[in-house]
Amino acid sequence: MIDSATMQFVDSPGDLEALCVRLRGEPWIALDTEFHREDTYRPRLCLLQVAVPGLTACIDPLAWEQAPGGTAAGLAPLLERLYDPGVVKVLHAAHQDLEIFHDLCGRPFRPVFDTQLAAPLLGHPDQVGFASLVDAVLGVRLAKAHTRADWARRPLPAAQLRYAADDVHYLVPLYQRLRAALEELGRLDWLDADFEALSDPARYTTPPAAAWRRLRGAERLRGGSLAVLQALAGWRERTAEAQNRPRGWVLKDEVLLDIARLLPAREQDLRHLRGVSEGTARRHGAAILACVRDARDRTPEPPAPRRGGRRLAPAEDALVDLLMAVVRLRAPQQRLSPSILAPRGELERLVAGDPDSGVLKGWRRRLIGEELQRVLRGEDALRVRDGTLLVGPEPP
Repeated sequence: MIDSATMQFVDSPGDLEALCVRLRGEPWIALDTEFHREDTYRPRLCLLQVAVPGLTACIDPLAWEQAPGGTAAGLAPLLERLYDPGVVKVLHAAHQDLEIFHDLCGRPFRPVFDTQLAAPLLGHPDQVGFASLVDAVLGVRLAKAHTRADWARRPLPAAQLRYAADDVHYLVPLYQRLRAALEELGRLDWLDADFEALSDPARYTTPPAAAWRRLRGAERLRGGSLAVLQALAGWRERTAEAQNRPRGWVLKDEVLLDIARLLPAREQDLRHLRGVSEGTARRHGAAILACVRDARDRTPEPPAPRRGGRRLAPAEDALVDLLMAVVRLRAPQQRLSPSILAPRGELERLVAGDPDSGVLKGWRRRLIGEELQRVLRGEDALRVRDGTLLVGPEPP
């Protein structure tokens, strides 16, 4: 764990200016956040940690929350550094951090380097956690005592601050090791498209009209019930955002589905539904019934095709087995596990003709996807010579 004496705690304009002077000219900055979202629609930024070689700092954004212009105005000198397109921002599992900055400033920053996305190219598990990756690469066991801490509480205990600082303190050497290893293998640019996609603002917005697509069980509804669910989900999204409250505090997912299935016409019918409290009926009953009344006779927006597609026929399952043999042959050559190079589920999607199969995207397309397509088209064949499996064009 980082020594408290080597960590800066920044909660004043002067200290923030001094920190930003120190960061000026750095080509990259390691970054992490701690936030609170249990009782809000938008995550509340509670702590911001940054590090470069020789410097680790924790910035308290709550110190500026009530100031003129709010948090974004108070953090302006730091945000100038983070939104500088000439500075790489290094994060682990960047989505939630970038969502916070999207909410704070209206857009995520770029460019970024996500160590969780980079790790599988070096043989580490997909979606590997930060502590596990630090242990595997640096041989350091990080403490887990404060994983469920209340980051909105002030003052923050010293042990909690050290825990937060560790995340960026060790992100510095982790990034240096991963980057050097990727460079050595000639894979440093393979993730450029994935990293750029992380900075797409569309990833961090939920249009009310599309909110129903997040609901598990929506695919089982048809006709008027699906149209009502779509209207209810949009209403809930707008209401939750306007009140800055979690969606489930307005109306839980399962209650939305029950209303869409049962189509209550009167407030009395609504009150008899499990999960609709007296308070909910009183506050939102009229709006809910209006959604039902207005949408039940509409033609619903069609559901998106189910990920994974149709069930494969036995002959297609055999094709997946054939492709798995190619993957198992190529994976050791690329110093990757077969499950990282091409998960079986993605091979099933490829055989089913799904153009969004993961093996046809990014670095996987380069390493294995194009070859698998040649096999499916019959351009490459599998054959055995002297007990060894070979893949490639048939010899003349």
